[in-house]
Amino acid sequence: MLEFSLSSDAAADKADTACAVVGVFDGALSPAAAAINAASGGALTRLVESGDFTGKAGATLVLHGLAGVTSPRVLLVGLGREGEIGPQLFARACADAGKALKGLPLTDATTWLPQIDVKDVDADWRVRTCALTIDHACFRYTATLKPGDDAARLKKLVLVAGNAPKAIVQARAIARGVAFARELGCLPPNLCTPTHIAAQAKTIADEHADSVTLKVLERADMEKLGMGALLAVASGSASPPKLIVLEYKGAGDAKPYALVGKGVTFDTGGMNLKPTGSMEEMKYDMCGAAGVLGAFLSAVELKLPINLVCVVPSVENMPDGGGYRPADVLHTHAGITVEVLNTDAEGRLILCDALSYTCKRFQPQALVDAATLTGACVVALGAHASGLFSADDALADELLAAGNDSLDRTWRLPLWDDYRNQLESAFADIANVGGKSAGAVTAALFLSRFTEGTRWAHLDVAGTAWVPGRKGYATGRPVPLLAQWLIDRGS
Repeated sequence: MLEFSLSSDAAADKADTACAVVGVFDGALSPAAAAINAASGGALTRLVESGDFTGKAGATLVLHGLAGVTSPRVLLVGLGREGEIGPQLFARACADAGKALKGLPLTDATTWLPQIDVKDVDADWRVRTCALTIDHACFRYTATLKPGDDAARLKKLVLVAGNAPKAIVQARAIARGVAFARELGCLPPNLCTPTHIAAQAKTIADEHADSVTLKVLERADMEKLGMGALLAVASGSASPPKLIVLEYKGAGDAKPYALVGKGVTFDTGGMNLKPTGSMEEMKYDMCGAAGVLGAFLSAVELKLPINLVCVVPSVENMPDGGGYRPADVLHTHAGITVEVLNTDAEGRLILCDALSYTCKRFQPQALVDAATLTGACVVALGAHASGLFSADDALADELLAAGNDSLDRTWRLPLWDDYRNQLESAFADIANVGGKSAGAVTAALFLSRFTEGTRWAHLDVAGTAWVPGRKGYATGRPVPLLAQWLIDRGS
């Protein structure tokens, strides 16, 4: 992640920086761009008049060695029409700036983008969003790559704005949580095992030993607790399952908030084997776990005045002679029996035991789970919004607001009893799948059986937690959403 700092009065034409990042409107110059234009004898005006740079949204241009300007590079970023910039367009401009900076051989840059007026948001929001968006665009995965050359890479970002120290503090904490989630999500499954995730949780606990404790439940512990669903999913793998429990104390004896994340480190589909061409991306099936761990880390870094629990059930879903089968009936921690109709609907099976354990053990004042749960949610919402399910209108509204504020948005889908008959079983209390129709809804309804009596919401992040394809990567979502929700709870 980048190192952020704040400046309140740096002049764009005189700043001692490797690259000055300024915005240009479609038809006008921002104040910072105007200062550079004046110092350079009208260089930017000539570019605009010639049509070489229009200022339209999505445009960027790097200028070198402008006369009268201290910085050796100036990055122009198109903002669209002046007075029409909303939060989404501002974030896009910052992302465009980040992509351009990522390709330049420099270690530091200074941006005046947070000075741009944006509809319905304040300076704190602009500073935080600019920092996080540029940081996100500059992410590089290196863990399993041969060390590269010694070319300079962006490390430091100065943001020129008003007095917004809280925004920088929040940006640092959220950026760290996002980076943690992305690094974990991008690791290959031979390295990112349940044991590795537990080890990463231990690094959080060790670093914050004054406020964080860690407990890792092993197979024998889960057997004693009757977690037959979680253990069934793990039964075909040589990697032992883990139930990871992190606790943060920031509010005395108050009831905690709780996060639960699906941690399937690789999902073959089990006996219902996935087809060739779709299985290799199933290393991302632990991105729900990565997301809640990243959000937990952000909350701890911010020292929020709340109590927080983070529970991660982590397994590998593999086919094996000892693996679970379609038609098996599993006994869960909640005492509810489940008929397995599809071993590739494994996420809800590990979550149901983790959710009931969290509800009984901690009695949280609110619980949110995150999971790459269904392809049906991807079909419904694509890659832009995570699916949100909750029977609690107030909790749903809190998460919707946090998503809009952080630009890590959700869309609420129904959790109506009308769909429950799809999960009926002749051989168990409930079936683990409800057929082809409304798959995201029936999956959420399945989980709801294990959270009764608790304020609970489910985030289906199957479409948002990673970008698919051979050059795809983990996005770090829903860390910004959950971090904002927790910030709001502590304010």
